Amino acid sequence: MPSPTFLWLIAGLLLCLLELVLPSAFVEFVLGLSALVTAAIAIVVPAFGLQVTAWLLLSILGIWGTRRWFRVKTGGHRRGDALIGETLTAISPGATGRVLYEGNSWRARCADRTLAIAPAVLCM
Repeated sequence: MPSPTFLWLIAGLLLCLLELVLPSAFVEFVLGLSALVTAAIAIVVPAFGLQVTAWLLLSILGIWGTRRWFRVKTGGHRRGDALIGETLTAISPGATGRVLYEGNSWRARCADRTLAIAPAVLCM
């Protein structure tokens, strides 16, 4: 059976790589970094319950810290009643893509079947 240190390393690397595939405003990346730090802690602290507690605390503090550091806006931009987010991936006509809205990555569908939306362009 693999050691907990090895499992924390694998989990950390997978979470960091997952951020590249499914952007989530650095949430997965912070969870991955927390798992990598927990892997180092696991070398010294053999109790798995304490390792999980360390990972949870590091993750919560990391996410809270990145939100405070980057000052994520929670109100969005208003254009009439529509709230606007920033596109992270290209969205083909009628297809889905990813948008950054209120500091989180969300799946979004382009309602216009004739319009393609490029990344980093504001969408409604």
